[in-house]
Amino acid sequence: MKLNGKVCIVTGAASGIGKDIAAVFAKEGGKVAIADLSKKAAQSAADEIKACGGVAVPIEMDVTVEAQVDRAVADIAAQLGRVDVLVSNAGIQIVHPIEDFPLPDWKKIMAVHLDGAFLTTRACFRFMKAAGGGCIIYMGSVHSKEASVLKCAYVAAKHGLVGLCKTVAKEGGKYGIRANVICPGFVRTPLVEKQIPEQARELGLSEDQVVKNVMLRDTVDGEFTTVDDVAEVALSLASFGSNALTGQSIVVSHGWFMQ
Repeated sequence: MKLNGKVCIVTGAASGIGKDIAAVFAKEGGKVAIADLSKKAAQSAADEIKACGGVAVPIEMDVTVEAQVDRAVADIAAQLGRVDVLVSNAGIQIVHPIEDFPLPDWKKIMAVHLDGAFLTTRACFRFMKAAGGGCIIYMGSVHSKEASVLKCAYVAAKHGLVGLCKTVAKEGGKYGIRANVICPGFVRTPLVEKQIPEQARELGLSEDQVVKNVMLRDTVDGEFTTVDDVAEVALSLASFGSNALTGQSIVVSHGWFMQ
């Protein structure tokens, strides 16, 4: 098994990409902490993993609240013995034209994506340093590389994750702590499903046109990236054996944005 007993914290893990990553990690022997805003949803996801023979514990965590993040990570370390892997996956999306973008919505996106990534990183880094190593994975986006209309806050936040990742890789290298960013294309999660009618309304397009001409236009095959695609990349990063792969951003997008 590729993770064989490693303790893995996945934020936003009660649904979507995070849930699939948690399930794959557990299948590969990881002990997974399902961190989510909803304790009930986290418990449900953990129960599914346990029903398949995996090890999972639910933890309620608002990644924007410093004290709650620090306490939750400490509780996980106490319960499972250590922290080896963090997948900073919690995220939201709000779309507006830039001239109409409300400051509270801007701040909310920044808080979840950047404050959340920073706070969970800081808390886990301390335990990883004491243990002699670890792996931090940020859930970026093709929007960590590219821009799209209506998404100024999301694009800015996802670009910011790349800078955070590089700094963590620099500071963590001597302690055996690696950091990388996964940059998926559009994955048909509830987050993306919500965007389709929103963008159709803002852009004056049909929902089919949003999918074909906006979301998937620049892919090589007109296909959505899947949660399984992203989870397999996360597993590869979590199980990689050295600092050779750190400070990088890996695009998983059916060819949308080629480096």
